Amino acid sequence: MAEYQVETPTPKMPCHLYQPFPPVDLPDRTWPDAVLRKAPIWCAVDLRDGNQALINPMDSERKLKMWDLLVELGFEEIEVGFPSASQTDFDFVRLLIEEDRIPDDVVIQVLTQARPELIKRTYESLVGAKRAIVHLYNSTSTLQREVVFKMDRDGVKQLAVDGAKLCKDSESICPEVAIRYEYSPESFTGTELDYALEVSEAVLDALGADEQSPVVINLPATVEMSTPNVFADQIEWMHRNFSNRERVILSVHPHNDRGTAIAAAEFAQMAGADRVEGTLFGNGERTGNVDVVTLGLNLFSQGVDPGLDFSQINNVRRVVEHCNELPVHPRHPYVGDLVYTAFSGSHQDAIKKGFEALGENYKQWAVPYLPIDPSHVGRTYEDVIRVNSQSGKGGVAYVMSTFHGLDLPRRLQIEFSRVIQSVTDASGREINPQEMLAIFEETYLKAGAVGWLGNTEVTSRSGSTTAIAVDLELSGQKQRISGSGNGPIDAFVAALKPTGVSVEVLDYSEHAISAGANAKAVTYVETASGDNVKWGVGIDEDIVTASLRAVVSAANRHQNG
Repeated sequence: MAEYQVETPTPKMPCHLYQPFPPVDLPDRTWPDAVLRKAPIWCAVDLRDGNQALINPMDSERKLKMWDLLVELGFEEIEVGFPSASQTDFDFVRLLIEEDRIPDDVVIQVLTQARPELIKRTYESLVGAKRAIVHLYNSTSTLQREVVFKMDRDGVKQLAVDGAKLCKDSESICPEVAIRYEYSPESFTGTELDYALEVSEAVLDALGADEQSPVVINLPATVEMSTPNVFADQIEWMHRNFSNRERVILSVHPHNDRGTAIAAAEFAQMAGADRVEGTLFGNGERTGNVDVVTLGLNLFSQGVDPGLDFSQINNVRRVVEHCNELPVHPRHPYVGDLVYTAFSGSHQDAIKKGFEALGENYKQWAVPYLPIDPSHVGRTYEDVIRVNSQSGKGGVAYVMSTFHGLDLPRRLQIEFSRVIQSVTDASGREINPQEMLAIFEETYLKAGAVGWLGNTEVTSRSGSTTAIAVDLELSGQKQRISGSGNGPIDAFVAALKPTGVSVEVLDYSEHAISAGANAKAVTYVETASGDNVKWGVGIDEDIVTASLRAVVSAANRHQNG
């Protein structure tokens, strides 16, 4: 019998140009048996590391919104900028200090390279603060030493030590500030472990670190280069080999180049890390930083207090999307629009039976397919409703898009699905596409206490200010209202407020629903009035008019309850 031969296939990609990351020789590793039982020290870097990765870096308004959110969530260490690198960052640090915006339980952190002129400017930015962490860094990786700095190991170590000594000397610039220190051997994952330890120990000595005044040694996966278990081995090796572990607060700063930053951060804590730096929803250079929201809610799902308040996650997402000008993916863990939604009939059935078995006053959460109770993050479970025998693939959203050209935003799909659910529950039958459109029009396009008369004048003023004047019928009285704001919608909302109609626009989207000379636009706005959130819809040939009609629609729905 002829022997069966298997030919080795020719690679379709040039994999021979890459080398596997070498493992760490740590046969007695202990981290695989560890269990996470407490939250780490969190440090939010959205305002610095996250901000530098944005297409449009935050202006002062967005920075302050992000700062206020981070404080509200409970972060006690917040990296606020690189004040020696730009006037914008310097001014923001000064604003926080001079306007007394830093709570007593929050410490700001500022970043500087190990360069004399940058260190001096960093301390000047801190004058008048109560407390601060000065974060000193320089790259130590083999590749950067050889390619970027063209320095040997001793030269790079001396750069770090000189920077640390200058930091201590510069304390005289702001003697009233209680300074703590952090040092990062940047590109730690590409640095020989013995050398990373050697440089870190030298910096600890230069800063006078001891048990009473420990220094944060932050080990960044500036580029994620290995599987997360190897990163954990690196952290455990460092954790074991410091000459005096008590003078070290061991921190990690994972990036997500391999898509495993969450696992790397969790393994690192199991391996001895005390602290984690990251951003809300993982914004950062390239594929991003580690996602603190997911890390925190992973702990929560295991019965561990994350030390951060994510009980109103939709609001957190809205603020971050506004500040970063980046959307959060609909499948993002715990947060995305679709994560508490079941499309599969078998999943829907199992979840409903789980809720029925659980009851209202349950002692322990246990529902199939839902790792946490959505209500604990301010969300609700939603399934996709089957509305007739032809629409099983897409439910309400499928019918509204396919039959009527209305591509409803995801959260509007959820809201309108509730309306359809109440109709189908009451009638006991499925409804057809025309009936669904009639219900949609009755819900969102029906005239109400705020009546649209249509005479509108929009003018632009200096800068980004827009002025608007609109004819409306308010409780039966014709009125011409006017206001100004950052765009027509903002101006219209401002014009409505003196009349007693108060809404806040949370989200906005629009699209065309026909083409050619008779093209129309449809606009969807998500609005809040107090604690109530409702959507409004407007349709018109003119996109601005459609937007204003949508606000009117939402205002009427709020007034109707």
